[in-house]
Amino acid sequence: MTSAVHFGAGNIGRGFVGLLLHEAGYAVTFADVATPLVDAINAAGRYTVHEVGEGAVDHEVDDVRALDSNRDAGELTAAVAAADLVTTAVGPRVLEFIAPAIVAGLQARPDAVPPLVVMACENAIGATDILHEHLAALDAAAAAKAAYANTAVDRIVPVQPEGVGIDVTVEHYCEWVIDASSLGGLVPHIPGATVVDDLAPYIERKLFTVNTGHATAAYHGFLAGATTIAEALARPAVESEVRAVLAETAAMLVAKHGLDPEAQRAYADKIVARFANPALPDTVARVGREPLRKLSRHERFIAPAAELAERGDEPDALLRAVAAALRFRDPADPQSQELERLLAEREPTAFVAEVTGVEPGHPLHAPLVAVVVAAARR
Repeated sequence: MTSAVHFGAGNIGRGFVGLLLHEAGYAVTFADVATPLVDAINAAGRYTVHEVGEGAVDHEVDDVRALDSNRDAGELTAAVAAADLVTTAVGPRVLEFIAPAIVAGLQARPDAVPPLVVMACENAIGATDILHEHLAALDAAAAAKAAYANTAVDRIVPVQPEGVGIDVTVEHYCEWVIDASSLGGLVPHIPGATVVDDLAPYIERKLFTVNTGHATAAYHGFLAGATTIAEALARPAVESEVRAVLAETAAMLVAKHGLDPEAQRAYADKIVARFANPALPDTVARVGREPLRKLSRHERFIAPAAELAERGDEPDALLRAVAAALRFRDPADPQSQELERLLAEREPTAFVAEVTGVEPGHPLHAPLVAVVVAAARR
């Protein structure tokens, strides 16, 4: 049987990537630093993924195990060394922290076996490239024992209800797109995934429609007093802002990648309907957390707004979403608190450069400064 090691045993890891790997016939080993979660997975040896929405079914995932990345380091090294595939769902900022465990496994991997396929399944452009850089910086020879593929992933996995254990509730819809251009004959057989030779249109369509729209709903929903994303979308003013943002990102995507305008419009409509699903109790707080990351240069707001500005277009709705993000506050989210501090302490031009990465002279710079000035006055 083929085997996979998946870093990140959280809700997305279990409810999306781990599920599809299990259904593709992989023996799945989860790796995580959350000892209670690791122990719960090992005690049960199985869990259920509950889908909600049209076409929803339950999926039983069995014959799984989990390793504590700290406590079980030796076993994890052996698992990676023997695996056919390594995947991640840990968050882009955590990739550097799991790199040593992957390198250790690659160092122990026999030279005679085929390369290990590595895919980072994160909400970031080029996440696998980022992971590859971390691996190569630790040990270039070990990193060369692997083949790397960027991916685009999409499935809404909300905050889970209390007391459900390791079972996971997810939406029915999911999409996993794998860039096969660098894999040659090593493309993994995962029936639930789509294999392409050019990932850029897929990942930007996903990030600048799903992620941009989701965050827009969260930040405008927060200002409107909504608790969940579905509640936010039920407010006409919030839905209007989401659709205005998606119209702007669609214009950029159509111009850049040659997407069919009608197909992109239908895709955006489907995304809004997914957000509005009341069976997914996704919260404004969860979707809005880490606003500093979401406001960075290559993320969901600034990247498409910058490209539109460079094309001579005015990203008004995206700038309104940025303005809403600057007013997001969550005492449980450290980045929300840091954002508030930076707004109070930084001069607007310095704030724009530090947080968004947009420098003076860029056509988006002056509009962003104006948004920051207005936010700082509130």
